[in-house]
Order: sequence, then C-alpha cells, then structure tokens
Amino acid sequence: MTDQTHIYDLLARLLNYPGEEYPLAVRTCQQLLQRISGGHSQPLHRFSAHVAASSLEELEELFTRTFDLNPVCCLEVGWQLYGEDYNRGSFLVNMRQQIRNHGLSESLELPDHLSNVLPLLARIGPEESAALCASHILPAVKKMQEGLAGKDNPYEDVLAAVRTLIERQAAQAAPLPAPGSALTQIRRKEEVAHD
Repeated sequence: MTDQTHIYDLLARLLNYPGEEYPLAVRTCQQLLQRISGGHSQPLHRFSAHVAASSLEELEELFTRTFDLNPVCCLEVGWQLYGEDYNRGSFLVNMRQQIRNHGLSESLELPDHLSNVLPLLARIGPEESAALCASHILPAVKKMQEGLAGKDNPYEDVLAAVRTLIERQAAQAAPLPAPGSALTQIRRKEEVAHD
C-alpha cells in the first residue's frame, strides 16, 4: 500500500464514527502526515490531543454533534454541492459505481460520504483523481470547513488535512478528463439529469 493510499484510508477512518481503534488510527495518521510534510508541520496536533484526552463516549458525542446533527457540516460531497437537487442522486449512483469498480467496500454511509470518497481517490488514476478533486471534492470540503468555522471544533484539523491533500491532488488536474474516465461518466450523467 502506498503512502497516498494509506493516508486517504486513514483520513476516511477519522471521518467515520469513532470506535475502540480510533486513537491508534489518529496517531498513525498524524505520523504519516508529518512524514509526508517532511516534518515541517504538526498535522492533527489539536485533534490528536483531544482524542487522547477523551473517552470513547465523548468522541462519539463530538462526532455526532459535529457531523450528524449539523447539516451545514455533513460529510456528503453531493449534499454539499447539490443539496436535495436531482443531480445529487446522479452523483450518488456514479460514486457507488466507481467504488464498486475499484473493489472497495462502502461504509455504512452513503457513497458520496468522505469516508467512501477518500479511499476511492487513492485508487483511481491520478488524472481522474485530480479532476474529481478539483471539480467536486475540494468545493465540498471548503463548504464543510465553513460549517465549522469559529466553533473551536477539533475536527477542523481533520478537514484541514483533507483539504491540503485534495488541493495538492487538484493542482495536478488536466483541463479535461480522459473519455470514459470516472469523472467524465459523472459529468455526463449530471448533464443528462439537468436536461
């Protein structure tokens, strides 16, 4: 498993409901992010400290309060971009298809949830991943961050780490995705849904 695949999988885990292994996932993710940054930053510092000082029940409550009870910060990419518009349904179908095409198992969340999308980004081609990040994932993550702005919530660290990786990935986006790519299929179905 490459570092990129591992880091996306770990960040996906941090954006899923906490379990007993959650503190280990946080520490592993923090170490890998620090290695990737060349030791020049302290990624997830506040989040890691919060997790270490909290009981599992407190972590579960924070997660639920942050993402499940706060619709402006929900982790579903399609909802952030389309709301209840028909295009979200098309996006969900396409994400589910891409997740299955790449042999990934969906979590209990919808296919457009970051816990499903992040592992996919590490497994599709670099051009497809970059284009999907630029057109869909980055705008959605920015909206998620806006939902947490000024709330002094430790999950801001996790979303900041996700955004940093997504911005790097998006910066590599080609002007147009290759025909038949995952992003082309998503865009085509969204255009049909709009007509």
